[in-house]
Amino acid sequence: MSESINKTTARNSGETRMKNALTANTEATQNACKLCTPLGAALAFKGIRGAVPLLHGSQGCSTYIRRYLISHFREPVDIACSNFSEQTAVFGGAANLEQAVENICSQYEPEMIGVATTCLSETIGDDVPRFLAGCRRRFPDLPPLVHVSSPSYRGTHVEGFHDALRAVVQHFCEKQPHGDPDTAGTDSPRAGQSQGPVCCNLMPGMVSPADIRHLKQIFVDAGIRAAVLPDYSEILDGPMWSRYHKIPEGGISTDNIAVMGRASASIEFGRTLAHRKSAAKDLEAACGVLCRSLGLPVGISETDRFFEAIEALTGRRMPEKYEKQRGRLIDAYADGHKYVSGMRAVIYGEPDLVCGLAAFAAEIGMIPVLCASGTQTGAMQAALAEIVESSVFEKIRIMEGADFVNIEQEAGKLAPQIFLGSSKGYWISRKLGVPLIRAGFPVHDRFGAPRLLHLGYRGAAQMFDQIVNTVLCARQTESDVGYAYM
Repeated sequence: MSESINKTTARNSGETRMKNALTANTEATQNACKLCTPLGAALAFKGIRGAVPLLHGSQGCSTYIRRYLISHFREPVDIACSNFSEQTAVFGGAANLEQAVENICSQYEPEMIGVATTCLSETIGDDVPRFLAGCRRRFPDLPPLVHVSSPSYRGTHVEGFHDALRAVVQHFCEKQPHGDPDTAGTDSPRAGQSQGPVCCNLMPGMVSPADIRHLKQIFVDAGIRAAVLPDYSEILDGPMWSRYHKIPEGGISTDNIAVMGRASASIEFGRTLAHRKSAAKDLEAACGVLCRSLGLPVGISETDRFFEAIEALTGRRMPEKYEKQRGRLIDAYADGHKYVSGMRAVIYGEPDLVCGLAAFAAEIGMIPVLCASGTQTGAMQAALAEIVESSVFEKIRIMEGADFVNIEQEAGKLAPQIFLGSSKGYWISRKLGVPLIRAGFPVHDRFGAPRLLHLGYRGAAQMFDQIVNTVLCARQTESDVGYAYM
């Protein structure tokens, strides 16, 4: 009997040690704070006029991405697919890809097809550039076929977005003399400046349609012809149609992309993007177009830097309307500071948006106790240290490559009073009883996501109003009296 008990105890002890060893050395993602890489690539392709995104992989990938984009933007989003089957996974997807390209051309008559590979096609090793070259030989009249490698096991939606832009620039832009605004293209109207407009490329990053429209207006008011890549401001937030469009109108044309190498400069937004390869840096290397890497212009300080860059391009001060917007924002800060000062915030999402929101939060007196992103950039700590004053920065817990399970665990220790981020963090805010201010992508549980303005003085004012009103609403709800005057 004793020998049997000892054997059982030893077996259980051995199983426990093995289990502990496995859990100590491995960590499975349970609820990723990111989306799949081809989703970002598809979104980038949607910002090009007449483009149709094509996913080379299984039908489930395109269905998932369509569902996410449609639920956020509330607009039709067609994403083609090469529809892998079990047989395709064994013998390769060349025939499927060729058929998909042929179908797209016959049904949509696109100006460009953006081909993004998924995990399945990458895993079996499909030689997509060779397949597309074969398509081109067989069908000489095909529109441009732009390929980006975008398996989700090697990145996030943010990386897929920027990699797609690099693929587009490398495909269309040739080395050419820059600084000639009369030949550099733009899809924005000219401002009536007598001395002639400056031409500038703008890579705003993964922002809302409202943000892109606001940025385009800033360039128009400053007298700058801007080539915005990508530009889905009308495609994914357009007016009601009187008739159906297979491809929504809007976006930057491939002709204008082709002459971006003639611009005077490129401005790209992203504190962490400054530390990785990008479309703007590719243009600088290939065509000599000066690249200015700026933080996402969220809040006063980062927006000031953006306008300083514009003033350097034009040699003129910012238009008076923006000076007044800045003044009204400072006045709002003064009026509402008492409601938010010292509040502890959890901020999560795309890394550059997190950095921008953290700078904004610190600017209005809040403490961003946790800044988390599912993207592993290796640059968030340095970026935040640069834009957040040291007394606040030392209180920030930074998480890269984060899982929402880990974010929840960390947030539970930090006693936050407000969350800033996408709808995917709603369950954590609900569980902790903390209000959520929705920002970034995706926003699936509220209406109006395409019209959320984050950037510029106006965007900061709108977010500040929303934060203060959310705080006041929470105080009213928690009060036994329910004050009507706050």
